[in-house]
Amino acid sequence: MFRSGFVALLGRPNVGKSTLLNRLVGQKIAITSPVAQTTRHRIKGVVTTEKGQIIFLDTPGFSKPLDKLGNYLTDESLAALSEADLFVMVVDASQPPGRGDEWVAAQIKETGKFVLLVLNKTDVLKNKPVKLLEHRKHYGDLFSGYPKFKMLGVSAKTGKHMVELAETVIRKLPEGPAYYPEDAVTDQRIREISAEIIREKVLLNTREEIPHSVAIGIESFDETQEDITRIEATLYVDQKSQKGILIGHEGSMIKTIGSQARQEIETLIEGKVHLALNVKVRENWRKDPVFLKSLGLAPPKQ
Repeated sequence: MFRSGFVALLGRPNVGKSTLLNRLVGQKIAITSPVAQTTRHRIKGVVTTEKGQIIFLDTPGFSKPLDKLGNYLTDESLAALSEADLFVMVVDASQPPGRGDEWVAAQIKETGKFVLLVLNKTDVLKNKPVKLLEHRKHYGDLFSGYPKFKMLGVSAKTGKHMVELAETVIRKLPEGPAYYPEDAVTDQRIREISAEIIREKVLLNTREEIPHSVAIGIESFDETQEDITRIEATLYVDQKSQKGILIGHEGSMIKTIGSQARQEIETLIEGKVHLALNVKVRENWRKDPVFLKSLGLAPPKQ
């Protein structure tokens, strides 16, 4: 019996959902950084085994929206609640549960669907077993009395219990066909992944200086030449000072971002890439629904 279905990865920001997804599919399809809410889209990651196919939906972390972008991110996560056959709720096992975890658990319980509570980052407390057991109990209490529930400790960083996670999920999915080819790992186009890779390099190199104030627009993506792919992208920021940070002294920062992004995109497509980056100021872009839509950041249809 072959099983298949859609599984939403839910949880608070920065608990490791994207890292977990990359580990499960076996390659990088979702960007990661220490900055909360790095994920802006519901990225689909596909895992296929002999027994079934899982389409994971990597969602933005739940948090209080502060602008149109924040509303979009929350809508993306909430939409996954109705679309998914079941849930994988990811939590940071190195920390005790907070109000955000309680809220996410409450949303899941309202659906009546099965949830696998994944305690990520268990490796952080490998030398503190008592503390880990304490956190495990408190997280388990979030689903006390809820019948469709199982808990599993993992480490997305080391790959611990990834196979068990996938097998547990497949057993809970309905009987169905494969929605994607056996070798597929995502529904994302190279163009979209490239934009996200550029944004990841911005986040990693600027840290807290430009947390959510950058958007990436791909102006052109030319694959017509046999020996090279030419990409032109614009980095949009809120303020003139942020533009200066991104460009850096004598262009040093933008060169670093471009070089790192180009190398990763070349690895992804297994070919040469010419990457040209421009920086533009667009004030209050996170509050502009038309601009957000042009970047593919439009609220999902209900």
